[in-house]
Amino acid sequence: MDRAAVRDGLGVGVAVGLSGFAFGITAATAGLSVLQSCALSLLVFTGASQFALVGALAAGGNPFTAAAGAFFLGVRNGFYGLRLSTVLAVPGRWRPVVAHAVIDETTVVSLARPDRRSARIGFAVTAVSLYGLWNLTTLIGALGASRIADPAAWGLDAAGPAVFLALLAPMLRSTRERATAGLAILLALAAMPVLPAGVPVLVAALAAPLVLLATRGRDAAADEATASGRPTASEGADDSEDSDEPGDPGDPPGVVPRKGAAAGGGAPGGGVA
Repeated sequence: MDRAAVRDGLGVGVAVGLSGFAFGITAATAGLSVLQSCALSLLVFTGASQFALVGALAAGGNPFTAAAGAFFLGVRNGFYGLRLSTVLAVPGRWRPVVAHAVIDETTVVSLARPDRRSARIGFAVTAVSLYGLWNLTTLIGALGASRIADPAAWGLDAAGPAVFLALLAPMLRSTRERATAGLAILLALAAMPVLPAGVPVLVAALAAPLVLLATRGRDAAADEATASGRPTASEGADDSEDSDEPGDPGDPPGVVPRKGAAAGGGAPGGGVA
């Protein structure tokens, strides 16, 4: 048994599973019954979509709009599944069960493992611990909602989004990814005061195609430069930083490139320049 995979899976499962308590309270105060709250955690089991749904309902949003926003947030799990299908290579009979557990947390733990066996262990431990604890704490939160007058006063309504952002932030490695996340936040904030609850989530989804269109010209120019043999902007920056390289354009005028010396018989001391 891979102890590191078990440790990571349990750590993520317990840490995130406890936030099901906040979801249970939020769902109950949004008007859902205990049964409806538990059914969402049992059957949907994707925290960001669940919080988006009940948050929109609590703000008075249309149920169909709230469901649409939750659906589009959940679509990302389908792309996770495409990636994990090659990492885990799950047998056909287990795929429906495993697909239900493909969420942010199980994906992060699986992709962090160095081999397939370790990834499978990490996925399984994360899925089982998180699913069990999330549903248990959802039930406790929904039952105890009547004892908490205002979840917002305790900050419980922010627990779900905070967990989601904590998982997302380390994955934003490239400039394009960070630009997409930043633009999505700006679009959502701009839409919240003027659009019904649930719709700002749909507006924020426009960030991805907008960033893609904005960077397409730069990618095309880089591809053309690569095909023609010209250095790209990043390569030119690297060359200018190493200005004492033989034959470099940054050499002062009148300096004989050391490459020529090497070609004419070698550098002083018999070494190769």
